[in-house]
Amino acid sequence: MPQYVLAIDQGTTSSRAIVFNAQGLPVACAQQEFAQSFPQDGWVEHAGEDLWQSTLAVCREALAQGGLEASQIAAIGITNQRETTLVWEAVSGTPIYPAIVWQDRRTADYCAELKSAGHEARVSAKTGLLIDPYFSASKLRWILDNVAGARQRAERGELRFGTVDSFLLWRLTGGRSHKTDATNASRTLLFNIHTQQWDAELLALFDIPVSLLPEVLDCAADFGSSEAHLLGASIKVLGMAGDQQAALIGQACFQPGMVKSTYGTGCFMIQNTGATAVVSKHRLLTTVAYRLDGQVTYALEGSIFVAGAALQWLRDGIKLISHARDSEALAEQTDDACGVYLVPAFTGLGAPYWDPKARGAIFGLTRDTGIKEIVTAGLQAVCYQTRDLLIAMRQDCAVEPSALRVDGGMVENNWLMQFLADILGVRVERPQVTETTALGVAYLAGLHAGLFRDLDAIASQWQHQQTFVPRMDAAHRRTLYAGWLDAVQRVRSDD
Repeated sequence: MPQYVLAIDQGTTSSRAIVFNAQGLPVACAQQEFAQSFPQDGWVEHAGEDLWQSTLAVCREALAQGGLEASQIAAIGITNQRETTLVWEAVSGTPIYPAIVWQDRRTADYCAELKSAGHEARVSAKTGLLIDPYFSASKLRWILDNVAGARQRAERGELRFGTVDSFLLWRLTGGRSHKTDATNASRTLLFNIHTQQWDAELLALFDIPVSLLPEVLDCAADFGSSEAHLLGASIKVLGMAGDQQAALIGQACFQPGMVKSTYGTGCFMIQNTGATAVVSKHRLLTTVAYRLDGQVTYALEGSIFVAGAALQWLRDGIKLISHARDSEALAEQTDDACGVYLVPAFTGLGAPYWDPKARGAIFGLTRDTGIKEIVTAGLQAVCYQTRDLLIAMRQDCAVEPSALRVDGGMVENNWLMQFLADILGVRVERPQVTETTALGVAYLAGLHAGLFRDLDAIASQWQHQQTFVPRMDAAHRRTLYAGWLDAVQRVRSDD
């Protein structure tokens, strides 16, 4: 029996493929960045072909690096940047417009109109989400209304819609499989998380033809098989989950109350709420954590649009650093109370503010301010935003998490992790395998392939690599956070 799983992790700035063994350990990894496009203020796009070609390239590279044949791979798992929206031709698989990325805010005015018309309460009751440009429905509607002939072609059944997972699956299977999983469906504003069905009322509200939509399956299921010529043999695709839910699984947060936070391009904190779909009173999202054997586990989620993207901006936008890793040494030389606050609202503010018109700013600059203070403020902003989310979760669930499990590229920064523990006042646990997004979807595919017995077996494999314990006194924590709240208030829009 094949003993490896190939995990595809298609992210916002790069595509990655990691091969995991039956012990949940990575044995080969390949990664490729691709271009970002910002055609107008608040617009973010990717070329759909870049997503596919980079994904195919890293899959081939990971297999070669591991010295593996496709016949040794038991299954493929796909995890992805979630709300990013594509529409493609059913016959050719060619996108009719660039992928509109989850960060994109072009539909802010339309979403504001829907909210003003009183639709949000009903939409939230069905989807667990807020009406916001972040989610897929308004992006999909925009494509249908702004690409010549798109709506007519959709109504004739000539087009397909999907988040990135569905698009990659379509390409992998040569157009034979148009499917998604419950976690990705739950991020579209078109899926009823209680009935687990595409919702006719929501489709009518956003004016979306049902023929566009993929079939929704469990997270561990038979999604189809890859075409043999792509990787050297046909491989079954048996696992699929949006990146943040995949990370929850990779962190083995299977018990209600457990919390993980992922630090990639954005930051996403998810708390497992079990069989209960907790309704947030503090503008968090109620979402599907995972669906296995038809049983739904729910979660509360807080979404921050800019985390690692702030360091990317410091590196590429204003060129204060040459590498993201340089930030750690600079922060170690800086007083954490230097008074500089960077609010990275480059594409608006996510939870708990949900202000698409807010824009970024730096406050507290003095004649003494230099590169190290601004870079440190960029790191601190990630932690302050996480505290925003943790406070909201505490208020919604009345559960005090004993620890926060963290993952993503940024968590290798020890200074950042210590400041995170300090500003949260909570123990921060970094796992042995920090690529938990890819690991989570590998577990899902491996579950269906029979490599992993059950969730308990997966949980037994989780190991912590380092724990960061709060050292900051409460008064100092309150002072620093008060400065952050003041800075956020200054960038908020008046709407």
